Amino acid sequence: MRTLIRNGRIITAIDDYYADILIDGEKVAVIGQGLSDESADAVYDATGKLVIPGGIDPHTHFDMPFGGTTSADDFDSGTLAAAFGGTTTIIDFAIQTKGESTFAGLEAWHRKASGKAHIDYSFHMIVTDMPVSRLPEMRGLADEGITSYKLFMAYPGVLYVDDGTLYRAFRQAGENGTRICMHAENGIVIDEIIREAVNAGHVSPAWHAKTRPTRMEAEGVHRAIAIAEVANVPLYIVHLSSADALEQVKLGRMRGVDVVAETCPQYLFLDDSVYEHAPPWQGGHRHADPFEGAKWVMTPALRQRGNQDVLWQGLKLGFISNVATDHCPFCFKEQKELGRDSFTKIPNGAPGVENRMALIYHGAVTEGRLDLNRFVEVTSTAAAKRFGLFPKKGTIAVGSDADIVIFDPDREETISVSNPHTHHMKVDYSAWEGFKVKGYPDTVFSRGRCVVHKGEQKASGGGQFVKRALVGSVLR
Repeated sequence: MRTLIRNGRIITAIDDYYADILIDGEKVAVIGQGLSDESADAVYDATGKLVIPGGIDPHTHFDMPFGGTTSADDFDSGTLAAAFGGTTTIIDFAIQTKGESTFAGLEAWHRKASGKAHIDYSFHMIVTDMPVSRLPEMRGLADEGITSYKLFMAYPGVLYVDDGTLYRAFRQAGENGTRICMHAENGIVIDEIIREAVNAGHVSPAWHAKTRPTRMEAEGVHRAIAIAEVANVPLYIVHLSSADALEQVKLGRMRGVDVVAETCPQYLFLDDSVYEHAPPWQGGHRHADPFEGAKWVMTPALRQRGNQDVLWQGLKLGFISNVATDHCPFCFKEQKELGRDSFTKIPNGAPGVENRMALIYHGAVTEGRLDLNRFVEVTSTAAAKRFGLFPKKGTIAVGSDADIVIFDPDREETISVSNPHTHHMKVDYSAWEGFKVKGYPDTVFSRGRCVVHKGEQKASGGGQFVKRALVGSVLR
């Protein structure tokens, strides 16, 4: 299959020019002006539109068990929704069952994804314990293309690991040339704060945020950076949500530590008022049902509004590397309602994989916070570079995978669970209900296959597991 994209404005993390692109099979074959369409099987006119690398979301949770239930999107519905939103690669999280081999966890996630995905995918490995006897598994995972690991300072008794385990895994990851992803919150202290709140009768969704102060995120980030500095491993702070935590990343980078962070759209646009009131674009009225705030119960919790400008500045200056989603959807009915009697039982997470590209374009480019090149970098290129996918993914260049989005900068959509153009996720609400965006994907190619065109699905399946390269100290 040979596909020609003509007359587009090509934007990468460093480029901005007008040209045609010829795709031959799965790869970009030729970039030039005035390319002939005589040998092309399909021609797409990108006049007046941007042609950008497919988005890379390095933080999703498809088909993940949590809090007595399982996230609503599997690798079928989740990757299809991602494609409709302009994302062509995701990195999900395989989970090691405590006391068992990480390879068993990897195999379980391969089974979940195989034959279902509509776009390419890879995995991080969530490490829940790592005795000395099993440290060689980490080298074996790297050989399988799993070159990043996630560890938790949160959720004691479930995913939490102690500082000794952190150091041991950090040290091994650094020696192997791989990267650590860190959920950095002081879960031990947070559990004590939660206990006090519940004993005092505070059980509404708003108390999810009130019991997770930003200082506990900042302390976790500070401690993770200190351990990573001693262990000599590249560190990636996931879903950074507050100015307090960002300050610790800045301090670490200024003393030479290899640490970056991701943030998520929810921390750039939403604040903790939504736990008790509708979002501002819906009028900001108080929820008729106080439990409505459960829709936005996620971890880290949403923060006070003043954090948003600081996070946008962190993106602009590079202290925050990129934007992911932490897509972990649970239906409001039947799943979120498991916690109606206490916020401690609400499954943590919210949908977003379909909305990331449009939201960030709107907030970054339409509203003038970032330029086009930086938009591409934070939604695609930076993740490709951090996680061993570049230049196969994350750019438009001869020989790269033809993961390409024709993006309409003038298209306006209102994100809603009832809008067939903005909601293909298998969840019964939208965290962005009624939010208006300007700029939306028009056509999406995954390795040369047109998956979405003008709001219609054009291909099914075909997503492949991607082995990732070493990314750490071995390459420095």
